[in-house]
Amino acid sequence: MRKKPATVRIARWSATHPWSAIGLWVVFVAACLVLGGAAGTNSISDEESGVRESGRAGKIVHSGDFPEKAEENVLITAEDGGKLDPAAGREAAADVVERMKALDEVEAVGDPVPAPDGKALLVPVTMKGDTENADRRVQPLLDASASVQDAHEGLRVDEVGTGSTAKGLSETLGEDFKKAELISLPLTLLILLVVFGAIIAAGVPVVLALSCVGAAIGLSTLASHVLPETSAVSNVILLMGMAVGVDYSLFYLKREREERRAGKSHVDAIEVAAETSGHTVVVSGTTVIVAMAGLYLANEATFASLATGSIIVVAVAVLASLTVLPALLAKLGRWVDRPKVPFLWRLTMRSGESRVWPALLRPALSKPFITLVVSVGALLLLAVPALDMKLKQPGSDDLSRDIAVVRAMDRLTDHFPSKGTVHQVAVRAPADRADDVESALNGLLERTAKDELFAHDSTPTVKVSEDRRVHTVDVGTPYQPKSDGARQSLDLLREWVPQAMADVPGAESAVGGKVAQGVDFTGHLEERMPWVVGFVLLLTFVTMVMIFRSIAVALSAILLNLLSAAASFGVLVAVFQNTWAEGFLDFHSSGAVVSWLPLFLFVVLFGLSMDYHVFVVSRIREAALAGAPTRTAVREGITRSAGVVTSAAIVMVGVFAIFGTLSMVEFKQLGVGLAAAILLDAVIIRIYVLPALMTALGKWNWWPGKLPGGPDGPAPLPDQAEPGNRHAEEQPQYARFAADQQYGQPSAQQAPQQQYQQGGYQQAPQQHYQQGGYQQAPQQHYQQGAYQQPYHQGDHQDPYHQGDHQDPYQQGGYQQGGYQQPGPYRDDASRPGYYQQ
Repeated sequence: MRKKPATVRIARWSATHPWSAIGLWVVFVAACLVLGGAAGTNSISDEESGVRESGRAGKIVHSGDFPEKAEENVLITAEDGGKLDPAAGREAAADVVERMKALDEVEAVGDPVPAPDGKALLVPVTMKGDTENADRRVQPLLDASASVQDAHEGLRVDEVGTGSTAKGLSETLGEDFKKAELISLPLTLLILLVVFGAIIAAGVPVVLALSCVGAAIGLSTLASHVLPETSAVSNVILLMGMAVGVDYSLFYLKREREERRAGKSHVDAIEVAAETSGHTVVVSGTTVIVAMAGLYLANEATFASLATGSIIVVAVAVLASLTVLPALLAKLGRWVDRPKVPFLWRLTMRSGESRVWPALLRPALSKPFITLVVSVGALLLLAVPALDMKLKQPGSDDLSRDIAVVRAMDRLTDHFPSKGTVHQVAVRAPADRADDVESALNGLLERTAKDELFAHDSTPTVKVSEDRRVHTVDVGTPYQPKSDGARQSLDLLREWVPQAMADVPGAESAVGGKVAQGVDFTGHLEERMPWVVGFVLLLTFVTMVMIFRSIAVALSAILLNLLSAAASFGVLVAVFQNTWAEGFLDFHSSGAVVSWLPLFLFVVLFGLSMDYHVFVVSRIREAALAGAPTRTAVREGITRSAGVVTSAAIVMVGVFAIFGTLSMVEFKQLGVGLAAAILLDAVIIRIYVLPALMTALGKWNWWPGKLPGGPDGPAPLPDQAEPGNRHAEEQPQYARFAADQQYGQPSAQQAPQQQYQQGGYQQAPQQHYQQGGYQQAPQQHYQQGAYQQPYHQGDHQDPYHQGDHQDPYQQGGYQQGGYQQPGPYRDDASRPGYYQQ
C-alpha cells in the first residue's frame, strides 16, 4: 500500500488532534502579530521607489542629507471667494502668527505672503521634528487655524501642508476602509449562509480568512526589513486574504459535507476532502504564488512589496486550509451544520442534480463551435476599448473633492500655483564647483521666469547641502499634474538642465518631482511588462503541464485567462477613461488608468482565474478517467463543481466591488477591474467558453497523453435522450440502469445489499450490473478492490447518493478497465484527484 499524500496525512493528524492543531494555529497567528508589531514597518523611501531620471534625482537629493521639516501653509481668503479686504486679511494673518508661535509643535513662522491676484494671504509655518509622523502632531496647528476662522467673520482660513494633508487623507481612507469592512463581512456571511444554510458553516470560512489576514500582515511587516513595504500592502493583503481564504475554506468545507452526507465518518470525510479539495487548494495556491512572483521582474520596489504581501497571504491561506480547518471540522462535528436556517438549509441539502446548470451548458455541449465563436466574440468586443488604454500615475487631481483638505489644496494652488505641481531639479558636483552650480541654476531660473509653462507667483530658492556637493531647487508649474501643460514643462526643464550644467565639470543632474515620477514610472512599466507577462505565462504553462500532463490543457488555460483579462481591461477603460460612470461611482475621470494597475491586475487575475480553472478541469479529468466520453465528462465535471465555483466567485465579486466605493481612484479601479474579471470568468468563460472548447477538442484535450477509459466520441446527453430510445442502451457495454430503478428504493429483484452499497449502486437488479461489464464479480471484489467509489476519488460527490440514476460513467468505463483491472484509479498518481487505496 502506497503512502497517502501529505495533505491527507496532515489532515488526519489535525482531525485526530484537534485541540493541538487549533492551539498551534492560534499561537502562530498571535506570534506573527506580536513579532510584526515589535519589529515595525520599514517603508519604501523616495530614493528606493524611484526609477529612471526621477529615481536618480531622488538619490541625489538623499545624498545631500537635507534636514526634512514638515511645512504647513495657512491660507486666508474671503469666505465668498471674492477679493480679500486688506485690513481684515492682515489682522487675521497677525492672529495666525501669534497663535502659531505659542505652540510647542511649531519651530518657525514666516511673514505673510500676498497672492499675485490680491485675493489671498499665505502664512508659512515650519513644524518641529521630521515629516514621517507630522500627521500625528499637526492637530494643535489645525485647532489654532480653526480658532482664527471663528474669530474673524467673513474670512475662510484653510491649512494645507505635510501633516494636515496626510491627516485629512488618512482619516478619509480610514473611514472608507472601515465602511468597506462593515459591508464586506456581513455580505460575505450572507452569501455563505445561502451556500451552506447553517450559521456555523458560514462563519468558519470568514473567521479563518480574517486570521489569515492578521497573520499575513504581521509576517509582511517582518518581511519589510528585507524588502521595504509600500503603504498599500495591508489593503492588498486584506483584499487577497478575504478572497482566497474564503474560497479555499469553501472548497474544503463543501466536500467534507458531501462526504458526510454519503455516510462517511468525520475523519474519513476530512481525509477525502483533504485528498481532493485539499490537493486542489495546494495546486491553486501554487498557481497564484507563481503568478504573483512575476511582479518581482518589474524591478520596482512597490511591485516587489505588493508581490511579497500577496504571496505571504496566499501561502498562509493554503496552510490554514490544510491544518487548522480539518481540526475545526473534526471538533465541530455535526455542529458545523447548526444552527440551521430553515429555508436555506432545505435549499442547500436538496438532493438530485440541479436543473439550472445542465440547461445553461446545453448550448456549449450541443453546438460547441457556434457557442465558442459567439462567446469569444463577445469577450473580444468587451476588450476593444483596452486598445485605447492610457496610463498615468494618480495625483491630487484624482482625489475626491468631497474631502475638505482636497478642496483646501485647490484653493491654495489657485492663488499660489508654485505650491501645487512642482518639478525638483537636483545637481551633484564636486564641492569646489558649488559656485558654478549655483550660478548655472540661477541662469536656469531666469529662463523659467520668462516662460508661461512655469509658475511666477514666487521666486524659487536654491538649497545647498552642508558639504556643498548637492544643490536642489523646486520649480513650480500652474498646471495639474496629469495635464499636458505639466508634461510639457517637464520636457522643457529636462532639456534646459543639461544645457545649464554643460559648463560644470563632473556635474550630475536630474529632474524629479511628482510629474516626473509618474512619467518615468509609466515608461518603466511599459518596458518591463513583456518580461513579467512572459514569466507568468511560461511558469503557468509549466505548472499546468505538470498537473494535468497535457499541453492542450495548459495552452487552453492560458488562452482563456488572457481572454478574460483582456475583456476586464476593456471594461476598466470604458468605465474610467470616460465620464458616463462618474456620477454612479463618484469619481472624476482623468481620461486614464492608473499606471501600476494593469500589470498588477493581470498578475492577480491570472492567479485567481487559475483557481477556478484547476478546480473545474480537475473534475472534468476525473470524470474522463472514470471512462466517460469527453462531452459527458465536461457536463458532469462542470455541473458538479458549478455550485462551489459560483459561490466562491460571488464572494470575490462582492468583496472586490466594495473597493469600487472607496474615495481613492486607484482603489476604485482595482475593485471594479477585479470584480468585472471574476464575473466574466465565472459566467462566460466557465459556462460557455471552457465547455465549448473542451467539447470541440474531444480527445485532443489530453494531448499528448491519452486517458484510459471510454471513447471520446460524442455521447447523448442524459437530458436529451428519450426514455424509451436512448442510444446508449442500444450497446450493452454502454448500458444504463433502467429509468424505473430508483437508487436507494426497494426492488423486486434485489441483489445482496452489501455487494452494492460500498460502490454507490444500491439495490440495482442483477441483470443490469451484469451488462455493465463486471459480470460474476465476487463480493470481495466490490468491497475490497477497484470498486471503491470512483466518485470519491475526485473532487465531487457520488451522484448515486443524490439520486442521479442516469450514470454517464457506465458508458464503457467499467468494462474497459474501471473494475476488471486497477486502471487509472491505482496507477495514475499524477492526477489531481488521485486517491490511494
